[in-house]
Order: sequence, then C-alpha cells, then structure tokens
Amino acid sequence: MISATVFFFDTLATVPGAGTAAHKVSLFEAFFIQRDASTGNIEVLGSLIIWLLLALSMVSLGLIGVIAVETQRERIVPADAWARLRAALARGDVDGAIAQCSTESSFLESVLRSALMEARHGTTTMLHVLEHRSDELTINRFRRMEPLNVIGNVSPMIGLFGTVYGMILAFSTIVSAGGTPDPVELAAGIGTALTTTFWGLVVAIPSLAAYALLRNRVDALTTEATRVAEQLVGVCGEQETVEHTSTTPTDGKLNAASSDTVDA
Repeated sequence: MISATVFFFDTLATVPGAGTAAHKVSLFEAFFIQRDASTGNIEVLGSLIIWLLLALSMVSLGLIGVIAVETQRERIVPADAWARLRAALARGDVDGAIAQCSTESSFLESVLRSALMEARHGTTTMLHVLEHRSDELTINRFRRMEPLNVIGNVSPMIGLFGTVYGMILAFSTIVSAGGTPDPVELAAGIGTALTTTFWGLVVAIPSLAAYALLRNRVDALTTEATRVAEQLVGVCGEQETVEHTSTTPTDGKLNAASSDTVDA
C-alpha cells in the first residue's frame, strides 16, 4: 500500500480553500500529512499519529524478517543432524555428540546437549532435562515474537484515537460555524479520522497475520525437534544397556566362578 501511494506522489488534486484561492494537495500529503483547512498549517497531532503508525509498521516489518530467518528449519531441525548425531551415539561416543552439539546453534542441538550432559544419571533424567530445556527455548522464541502481537493489537487503538480526534475537529468546525460549516473545513477533520484509521489497519493486519503464522511454525518445528531429540536419547539409552549387558557376567559364569572358589 505504501509503495502504491508513493507511486502517485506526483498526482495532484485541486482542493478549494475556505475563502481563499484553490490550492493543490498531493496524494502523498493527503495520506501522510494532515493540514488545517482554514489556515493551511500542518495539523500536528493528526500528522504525529500517522507517522507513529508508520514507525510501528517499519518495526513490525523488521521483526517479521528477523523472526522468519530464526524460524527456518535449518535453525531448529537441521537436515543432517539426525544422521550425524545418531551415528555418534550408536558408537557410544556421548562426548563426541556433546562436542558436535556445542559447535552448532540449532534448537535440536541445544536441547540434546542439555540432555546428554546428564547421561550419567540415566535415560529418565535425560528425558526430563530435555523436556525442560525444550519448553524453555520454545517459550523464549514465543516471547521474541510477542512484540508483533502487541503492535497488531495496539495499532488499531492508535488509529481509533486518531479517528476520535478527527471527529472532534469536524464537530468543532460545525459548532464554530454556527451549524453551517465550510465543507472543506469539515472534510479536513473527517479526513484525519479516516486516514488514521486506514494506517492503523495497514499496520495491524500484517502484524497479526505474521504473528499467527510464525507462532504456529515455531510450535510445529520445536515439537518435531523435541521428538527427534527424544529418539536420539533413546539411542543413547539403548547403547548404555548393551554396554552394561556386555560387561555383566552371566549366571553360568558366576556359578562356575563360585564352584572354582569352593574347590580351591
């Protein structure tokens, strides 16, 4: 919408002034700068509301870009992480898997590293730590995108403030004119009301839409990463069981050892 408006910056509309010669107002000025129709001076509060909404729009777009980059699959569940880490854990190389996770910054590796650090306490403890770390990192990601939700909900309220202010100007014009206001002066207040409402919606709609889409994506990818991490912890637990079984003497060997001791 902004680009469409800028495209028509050179389009001029002739607007008759109140008791003065006609003056020209560009479409840029109509959307971005509010003026007092009787004096031609800039309407400070109405213009400030518009530019505040434009600033929020820039912040919103920046947040959307940053969060979209952070929620790429490679940042949460790297494609090669499963095979690489599973191979290390299948060999019983827990320290090697921890080292691999330490050199990476993805959600999966961060969660798995926390779990593997507690490998000596058993699989149950590892899974508990994994779930706790997963919840912590997921909540942190949700908190980073919360400003989008705030901007999306506050922007219409700011636009509504401008709407009320514009209507106050319009009715003040009617009162000061004794009930027969100049149409141009009346239209100036109504224009402020509609323009601020317009920009409030322009900011709010993409902010709330992006917030919902990105939040759902984060939820889906972090859930997938947690499930993959749990499977890798299971591989580590299976390897520990195999190693424990191979180092534990069988009953037959124990009996034989006991009989040899008795004979001696």
